[in-house]
Amino acid sequence: METFAGPLNAQPTRMQQLEQDFAQLAHQIPDGAEKRALSLLHGMVQELWRNAGSSIPASPRTGPTIEDIIDLHQHAPAMEGEALNDPLKVGTKAPDFTLPDANGHPVSLSDYRGKPVVLVFYPLDWSPGCSRQLDLYQQELDAFRERNTELIGLSVDSIYSHGAWAAVRGITFPLLADFHPKGEVARRYNVWREPDGFSERALYLVDADSIIRYAHVSPKLHHVPDIYELFDVIDGLGQPVAA
Repeated sequence: METFAGPLNAQPTRMQQLEQDFAQLAHQIPDGAEKRALSLLHGMVQELWRNAGSSIPASPRTGPTIEDIIDLHQHAPAMEGEALNDPLKVGTKAPDFTLPDANGHPVSLSDYRGKPVVLVFYPLDWSPGCSRQLDLYQQELDAFRERNTELIGLSVDSIYSHGAWAAVRGITFPLLADFHPKGEVARRYNVWREPDGFSERALYLVDADSIIRYAHVSPKLHHVPDIYELFDVIDGLGQPVAA
């Protein structure tokens, strides 16, 4: 991963130290989709600093703002590709799992037994489609709560990536790290994309008895599922499970 010694050298403060720390850690990250995503994010932040150094007058506040970081996904490459998997069948029992949240606390699907849960499998933090999708769910969180339904996000990102991304985007529902063994839970739900090293964009609605009542894999990675279709299924949970 390239490091940058431009405007950062003029800022012998926290940003310079972070750049040095990143350079020391970069070689420890295993090759794969997460390393590519982190490299992309790193390059985007560097580009912001280059632009800031050349176009903004020097001041104690020179450099990217929190708004710049929030908008990084708008300039990231689109995540594209056809779906590779079909979801588990409606009417089957949802596989239980335990994964850490952004604070490192273990969270199990069985913790939510007794109320509906929407499992949101998404490819990667910081990507354009995932940012839009989870922003939408956060904006509609009251609508989910009115339906007594919980939301859980799952991706192969680390707890540290989840923590930073949730803080920047204001996401308050749990984001779980399917990080080690990588993609194990995505594999249980048949949404693992082996060539890419991350999951499909997929939704499962699990009822109070841990039965899958809705299963959707986006036909294309950048397609965000219809939230109103999801609400319609949640509203119909009192009906018998279709065979």
